[in-house]
Amino acid sequence: MQTTSPTRTPWLWVPSLYFGQAIPYVVVMYLSVIMYKDMGISNTDIAFYTSLLYLPWVIKPLWSPLVDMFGTKRGWTVTLQLALAASLGAIGATLHLPAFFVVSLGVMWVMAFASATHDISADGFYMLGLRQQQQAAYVGVRSTFYRLATLAGQGPLVILAGYLATTLGDVRQAWAIVFFVLTGLFFALFAWHQAVLPRPDADRKAGEGRNPLREFGATFASFFRKRDIWLILGFILTYRLGEAQILKLVAPFLKDPVSEGGLGLSTAQYGTAYGTVGIIALTVGGLFGGWLISRLGLKRCLWLMVCAVHLPDLVFVYLSAAQPQSLPVIGAFLALEQFGYGFGFTAMMMYMIMVCDGPYKTAHYAICTGLMALGMMVPGMWSGALQEMLGYRHFFVWTCLATLPAFVMAALVKIDPEFGKK
Repeated sequence: MQTTSPTRTPWLWVPSLYFGQAIPYVVVMYLSVIMYKDMGISNTDIAFYTSLLYLPWVIKPLWSPLVDMFGTKRGWTVTLQLALAASLGAIGATLHLPAFFVVSLGVMWVMAFASATHDISADGFYMLGLRQQQQAAYVGVRSTFYRLATLAGQGPLVILAGYLATTLGDVRQAWAIVFFVLTGLFFALFAWHQAVLPRPDADRKAGEGRNPLREFGATFASFFRKRDIWLILGFILTYRLGEAQILKLVAPFLKDPVSEGGLGLSTAQYGTAYGTVGIIALTVGGLFGGWLISRLGLKRCLWLMVCAVHLPDLVFVYLSAAQPQSLPVIGAFLALEQFGYGFGFTAMMMYMIMVCDGPYKTAHYAICTGLMALGMMVPGMWSGALQEMLGYRHFFVWTCLATLPAFVMAALVKIDPEFGKK
């Protein structure tokens, strides 16, 4: 039976834990793209190398038993936050080096592995540090603060980088300061969680009589013995095929000059239009999607959500053809696209929850998220080279065509008509 200190309300640590969980992911997946674009790295290299950084999240289920075998979830969580703080500071320190691209990418690899492992330990601690009734009550809190961190990472921090670059006249120094700010934040999170995280009795390493590696092997094998596994794999791997390619080229497209097919936004304008307005729309879309599924069930919502997540990709076809120069107009179109994505992506999350229902739901969900990351990593790796070969306008047409497999898989998957309803 787990126990927690009655004086430590989950409000003291759940919001900060999931705010901190999101920041390194945002840095690796999004901030890195904007930063390298500001520093003159080609779209091909940006897309390939930052997409490759998905790998730790793809394969994190393979080392998740180690978190059970050694130490406690609490110990892993706070130690990894200290490692993440050091990694963020190291990235800032590399940006003035002649070989900054290679060195900073190396540090980001370390940070990506630390972040993926932190996800494992933090999610495990959440289930140990809260009673079952509390876990359900606070799931909205953790989701909200995760999204707030995404908003902070793509909005205010990008705006700050743009402001500092203009003020100081040194892009590298501007981004170094942003990373040093993040370093201070993570040192603060480390100190805070060291002080306030509860110490559940159930939070201990695996017992002597158990073999976590053998248990994990059994749960891993059981996932691939699921009925209709090929449909499950096909749906998860293709659902984001178009978006996986767009995602790495949004920042380059918005920031490249009009003469090169882009929209010519400054870093600060990007932070406002996509990183702030867009993320707010994404959050609203996600909340609405969750509400609608709770009312109608996943099966009745599926086609609406598949259309919502893919059809707004046409926004980029229009923007690349018309190249509007009004920031409010650009922001409105990006908000439309992000709302559709947030709304439609809810179907994927609920589908994975449905697939993972059963005695091994935690391990199976980790496998699903790894497969989803794989579906983002591989298409993203080739997207930069493809864009430079086709140009922005034809590239975005191609990404719309790449959504067709998701429609085919949506027609084939089997979903319980009552799943998702309250």
